[in-house]
This record gives sequence, structure tokens and C-alpha cells, in this order.
Amino acid sequence: MNFASDNTAPMHPRILEAIGRANEGTAMPYGNDPLAARVEKRFAELFGRECAVFLVSTGTAANALSIAAACPPWGAVYCHPEAHVDDDECGAPEFYTGGAKLVGVDGRHGKLDAASLDEALGRAGKGTVHHVQPALLSLTNATEAGTVYAPAETAALAEVAHRHGLKVHVDGARFANALAHLGCTAADATWKAGVDILSFGATKNGCMAAEAIVVFDKTLAETLAFRRKRAGHLFSKMRFLAAQMDAYLEGGLWLELARHSNAMATRLAEGLQAIPGAALAHPVEANELFVELPEKAIAATEAAGYRSYRWNGPGTRLLRLVSAWSTKPEDVEGFVKTARSALA
Repeated sequence: MNFASDNTAPMHPRILEAIGRANEGTAMPYGNDPLAARVEKRFAELFGRECAVFLVSTGTAANALSIAAACPPWGAVYCHPEAHVDDDECGAPEFYTGGAKLVGVDGRHGKLDAASLDEALGRAGKGTVHHVQPALLSLTNATEAGTVYAPAETAALAEVAHRHGLKVHVDGARFANALAHLGCTAADATWKAGVDILSFGATKNGCMAAEAIVVFDKTLAETLAFRRKRAGHLFSKMRFLAAQMDAYLEGGLWLELARHSNAMATRLAEGLQAIPGAALAHPVEANELFVELPEKAIAATEAAGYRSYRWNGPGTRLLRLVSAWSTKPEDVEGFVKTARSALA
């Protein structure tokens, strides 16, 4: 079983079937098809308001284009130092903004706190020509540590950002997992909490290649159509991206899959915590967990064919384990049993 990433999981059958149905007959290109229109309506219903929707194929594109729409080349993007946009996008946000700077604001368990952000923005040199100008706050929900921002936490950070003149972006590659944990509405976790633009992920949770930029602040949507085209993400056969997103949202499938993957991560954490010497690095609130295990236990799981990441490099004992919509209870039990047996 592969616990290295939820990207290792297959497509959900309902989404694969939807692509097959979309392949019948002809459809107008570049998002001018009925499926794309239906997806826009689904997002409006999901968030309880009108919003601009731009489908792209990767999370990197969703994040980089969202950031570019809100941040000029001389701007600064404030984020957690471990945020995907800072640590894992190969400079895409910097490239698509034309050179904006990413500024890390540290916080426990992968989350920023409002007081630290306020302090950082207070000494940012706003209006001084020698400094990049604060333009955007980018939050990750669920975070890279597998933790989740509650609506009140997002709202507190957004209030600070807006007070200093920044827009607010959320990297929601695992937004489904965050919402499944919170149990609130999509609106409560986003625009009602002050979010201006959202990267809405689906690829990690059952799709093949489908992400959406969801824009709540209409001023940020004005250039996105052109930015998407220039970036090479305006698919001519957009119906195949739309088909995935349509099936993903239909009947709440996206949350059903996220609830399952979250439950598998919780089950895995509970089993591993019973092992002598095991210690969780962060609370388990979504579908990722970071756990320190005895070397014998790690070696036994690797020998048995289980895949995971030693998070701080070879030889370290901190593992990142990620469950997916397709993770089975027996996969979890097998991993725990293998790790436990090595110490018997």
C-alpha cells in the first residue's frame, strides 16, 4: 500500500465514467460547452453566491495564476514557510507574477496566527520604494502539516490582511478534507471568512487532472481569462476537465471521498500511537499525519512494501503518511500490525 501521497490513488470510477460520457459527440471548445456551464452553476450553488470559475489541470497552475491575479511584480505574498506555494511550486508564483516575493510568517502546526501576521505587516515598509509591497496573504487549508483552519481563524487572518490592504488567497488542494473535518459550509470556510480567491483542488481526491480557481472578489477575475490562456491552461477540449469536476461535485461525492480519507488517517494515527516510542508531530485533522516511529518499525514497513516519506530525509524517523479516497481499512491495519510486530 502506498501512503506516500494521495496523488498515488486512482481516479474514482464515477469520474472516469463521466469522462467517457463527455467523449460522445461534439462540443464547443474553450469552455463554451454545456458541461462547463453546469460546473459554474454547481459552484454557485456550493458557495451560495455568484463566483467566477476558471478550470485548470494542475494545482500549481491554480495557485500561481490566483497569486498573479492579486499580486504585482513588486508585491509580496505572505504565507507559512512550509506552504506549498513557497516550498513546492518550483518558483511558479514568482514566475507568473513577474517576480513577486514570497515572505514566510512562521506558526505552529503549519498555520499562521493573526498576531504574527499583523506584526510582520506592520514592519513591511509599506509605501517605501526600497521594499516589496504587501499584496496578498496565502493560506493553505488543509495545511502542509495536515491541520485545518477553522472559519474563525481564517476570518481573523483575513481581517488583518484586509486592514493592511492585502487580498486573501486559499490554496485548497485538500479543501475537501478541510471541509469534511470542519463540518461547516463551503461559504463559511471561504468568502464569509474573508477569502477573496480559492484554489479548489480535486486531483488529490479522485480526479485525474482537474482544479478550479474560484474567485469571490470580481476585480481579481478581470485578468484571469487572459492569464490562463497565456499560461497554456485554456484547454481547447475543456469539456473533459468540466466532466471531472461535474461528477466530483454531483451528489456531494467530493465530501464523501474526503470523509473516508480523513477517517483512514485518524484510524492510522490511533493505531500507531499505541506503539511504544511513537509520537505525532501535529494534530491529525485531515488525511495527512506526521509520526515519529522507532527505526525498527519503519524498516519493517519498508521491507513489507509499504511506501511513505521519511519527511526530513533518509535516516530520519519522522514519517509523513497520507491516506486517500481509495485507502482500505485493511491497508491501515496492515501497516500498524507490521510496525507493531517489529518491536515485539
